[in-house]
Amino acid sequence: MPLWVEEEETKKKQEQFNGKKNIGEHFRIFPISNWTEMDIWQYIFSEKIEIPELYFTHKREVFYRDGVWLAKAPFMKLKPNEKLETKNVRCRTIGDISCTGLTLSKANNLEDIIQEVASTRITERGGRADDKRSESAMEDRKKEGYF
Repeated sequence: MPLWVEEEETKKKQEQFNGKKNIGEHFRIFPISNWTEMDIWQYIFSEKIEIPELYFTHKREVFYRDGVWLAKAPFMKLKPNEKLETKNVRCRTIGDISCTGLTLSKANNLEDIIQEVASTRITERGGRADDKRSESAMEDRKKEGYF
C-alpha cells in the first residue's frame, strides 16, 4: 500500500463522524473531498485506472481569455482581441467547456502528469474561468448546493 494511502487511513481513523440524523435531515458524503490532486493521480496510477484522453496532452484550437486557455466551441464567441491558436493542452479538471480552462502541457502519460502536478504552483481549479468571478466563487456555489 502506498505511503500516502497509509497516512490517509491513519488520519481517517482519528476523525470522528457524528452519525446522528434527525428526521428531514440529509447526509452529504464526499469520500475523497480531502484528497489532493496529487493523491488522485497517484491512486489512478497505482490502480491502473483508465481515464479519458482529454486528461492527456493533445493538439486543440484554443483562445486566451481572462488568464485562462479555453477550447474552441461553436457557441463560444471570440471577443475582438481574441484569436484562435493551436496549442498542446490537457484538461486537469473536466466540466462545462464554457468555463473549464486548459493547461499548456506535454504530459502524455500518467507519470508525466504526476511530475507536472508535483512541479506546478497552480491548483487544478486555477484554470476554471468561473472561479475567477470572485474570491468566494467556490464557496458561493457550495452555499447554492452545487456540491
